[in-house]
Amino acid sequence: MPGPGSVRKGGRFGDVLFFNLTRTFAVFTLLMLAGIIVSLFVSSWPSIEKFGLSFLWTSEWNPPMDRFGALIPIYGTLVTSVIALVIAVPVSFGIAVFLTELSPLWLRRPLGTAIELLAAIPSIVYGMWGLLVFAPLFGQYVQPFLQATLGNIPGIGALFSGPPIGIGLLCAGIILAIMIIPFIASVMRDVFEVTPPLLKESAFGLGATTWEVVWKVVLPYTKVGVVGGIMLGLGRALGETMAVTFVIGNTNFLSDVSLFSPGNSITSALANEFQEAGSGLHSAALIELGLILFLITFIVLAASKVLLLKLAVHEGAKT
Repeated sequence: MPGPGSVRKGGRFGDVLFFNLTRTFAVFTLLMLAGIIVSLFVSSWPSIEKFGLSFLWTSEWNPPMDRFGALIPIYGTLVTSVIALVIAVPVSFGIAVFLTELSPLWLRRPLGTAIELLAAIPSIVYGMWGLLVFAPLFGQYVQPFLQATLGNIPGIGALFSGPPIGIGLLCAGIILAIMIIPFIASVMRDVFEVTPPLLKESAFGLGATTWEVVWKVVLPYTKVGVVGGIMLGLGRALGETMAVTFVIGNTNFLSDVSLFSPGNSITSALANEFQEAGSGLHSAALIELGLILFLITFIVLAASKVLLLKLAVHEGAKT
């Protein structure tokens, strides 16, 4: 029968083995990340060397003349992602609050399951539905209504001008919002459910309403998870390819600021042109677009971390 010393030695060996194994996985992940960055940088170096930083604000994209600029794909990627977040975050928040605080028990589980199933639908299905069903209805009914109402407001009216053709930046943003709502709503629901019932019951006992409990108790307690869910949805919106390619219009012209105008995004440009691009400057410019998308995602994640740190500092100052 093994003595206490052998048990302690075996436990120490298991701890050391587990620690080194997990550290190896973490280092391997960092090495893969560094390898991706280096490979993108090396493959895009001909474009970086020729165009420099002007690649970021040049709108011309002319493969036959080897003239490339990333302004239109960057603009389309950011605009469609912002539209998606503006629509998806409030809707997802409402869904999560309803499922955790207001929904009857008999509806909570099937509705939550249905929302999670929406996240499993392939993006190409969203794209086909957007092109064949949503875009015609959007151009026939919604865009004329937006022109007649919001289009007459000074300042923002220019965003809703132009011919109502259905496809375009606004259509792509709405399709992205529909795609990321299940992700954000599911994460928000899960983090809302981990709020200790004692905290909510205490707030209710002091006379707080449901909205006050959600806003002043649940959200502060779960802010890290909420921000994480929003960043998950934003990452999906930034990196989405097929759905955006179907409905954004895939044009490299930026005539005005109208959201009805067709445009392009980084992912749709890569999907449409990478197969036909040669091994020269065209291919390097496309890979540089991928590098820019990687950097945009990194900046967004870093900004979210800074936001959470500032919130933690403010909370510490209050206490």
